Amino acid sequence: MRQLSSRKAFLVALDEDDSLDVPGSLEEMSLLLGNLGITTTGISIQRRSRPDPGSFIGSGKAELVGAEARDLGAGLIVVNGSLSPGQAAALGRLTGLAVWDRPLVIMKIFEDRAQTGEAKLQIELARCRYEIPFIKGLGLQMSRPGGGVGTRGPGETEFERHRRKLERRIREINRKIEAIRERRKDQRKHRIRAGLATVALTGYTNSGKSTLLRRLSGDSDLPVADKLFSTLDPFIRRVRLPGGDPALFADTVGFIRDLPPDLVTAFRATLEEVAAADLVILVADPSSGRYEKDVEVVEEVLASIGAGTVPRIIALNKIDRLDPETVEPIRALAGRSGDRVVPISALRGDKIPELLSVVEEMLSMSRGKECASC
Repeated sequence: MRQLSSRKAFLVALDEDDSLDVPGSLEEMSLLLGNLGITTTGISIQRRSRPDPGSFIGSGKAELVGAEARDLGAGLIVVNGSLSPGQAAALGRLTGLAVWDRPLVIMKIFEDRAQTGEAKLQIELARCRYEIPFIKGLGLQMSRPGGGVGTRGPGETEFERHRRKLERRIREINRKIEAIRERRKDQRKHRIRAGLATVALTGYTNSGKSTLLRRLSGDSDLPVADKLFSTLDPFIRRVRLPGGDPALFADTVGFIRDLPPDLVTAFRATLEEVAAADLVILVADPSSGRYEKDVEVVEEVLASIGAGTVPRIIALNKIDRLDPETVEPIRALAGRSGDRVVPISALRGDKIPELLSVVEEMLSMSRGKECASC
C-alpha cells in the first residue's frame, strides 16, 4: 500500500453552473495550499446542480475520490467550498482521509502569517467560531460521557465541555479585541485633530499593496513578500503629497474570494481602519488574468464592512508585466464604474507621481464637501 502524506492534497470541486471560473478558483486553491507547503496531486470536478446535503459530492463519488487520492499518495482531501459539519464528517468517513474545506485552508494561512499578538488574537477568535459547529465531528474521543468536578453533571459529553471552553475563550478574546478597537478609535481621533487625512490601501491578496506603501513612503524596512496574506496588521506611514501636505497611508489585510465570514468578523478592529479612511486606493493586478473578478470580491468585502461609500481610486498595479498597448484599454474598462483609475508599477515606480496627484485632488474635494456641510 502506498504511503500517504499529509503534505499532499487531492482537490474536490463542484461545477454547479458550467462556470468558466472553476479552473481559476482551483488554481487559486492550489496556490493557497502551496503557501502551506502542501502539494496538489490531483483534482476532481463534479458537475451537479447543488452540493449533496450528506457528503457534498455523494457517497459513491466520495469513495472513488478517496481511492484515487490514496493511489496518488495524498493523505488530505481539500474541498474548494464550505462544508457543513455533517458533510465534513461523512466525507472523512467515506474517503478514510483527513478533510479540509476552503475556509479552513484560508484560516490556516492566516495562522501561519500572524506575527503580532493582535493578529494572533483575531485569528484565534475566527478559529474558535469556526470550530464550534464541528466539535461533534472531531472524533470518538469527543463523545465519551464525563462527570466529576467542574462539569454540569455525569451526562455531559466531552464535546459539550470543549464547546463551553471555546465559548469562554471567545468572550475573553472579544474583550481584548474591544480594547484594541477603542485604542484605534482614540488614535483616529488624534489624527483628525492633527488634520491628517488617512488613505487606506486595499485589494486582493498579493496585488502589491505592501510594495506600493514601501514605494510611497520610501520605507525600505516595510515587510514585503510575494506570498498570500503577508500583511495581517495595518502598517501606517506618513507620505508627503505633491503640494507639501502630509497624509497617512495604511496597508491593510488583503482579501480573497469566499473569505470566511468568521475572519471578517474577527478582523473588524483592523478593517475599521478602511471604513474610517478619507480615501481608499483599491490596488488591482491586471496581469493576473482574473483581476475584474478580484476587484468585484474586494468591492463586496468593502461594502460588507461599511466602506463601500468611501471615495476610491483604482490603482492598476504591475503594468510592467503587461503589453503597453493593453494598458489603456484595461484602464478604460476599469473606469466604467466611475472610479478614478491610475495604471502604476509599484515595483518600478511608474506613474507614482500621477497617483499621488490624484490622491491629493480627491482628498481636497472630500475636505471641500465636508467644509460645505459644516
